[in-house]
Amino acid sequence: MTPLERVERLYDELVEHYHEGDQRELRAAAKLLLVALDRLRRHGGPGWDDLLDEYVHAAKHDPERLRRMLEGNRGVPPGELHA
Repeated sequence: MTPLERVERLYDELVEHYHEGDQRELRAAAKLLLVALDRLRRHGGPGWDDLLDEYVHAAKHDPERLRRMLEGNRGVPPGELHA
């Protein structure tokens, strides 16, 4: 299991933790985002926010690029993962 797959499994576990609560997927994603932001800030060096901006820009304006980034982190050859 790749690190990304393990994070996705944790996300699924968090969603399940919220049972049938309101916006359980959003709440689970927000928890992971808070931890990730803290780790980026702490360990990312002086340019951590530039990396964050790059990811946010891809999420907002180039979903295909974001998908390719996720595929690459899974070790899946381009085009084999269909979201």
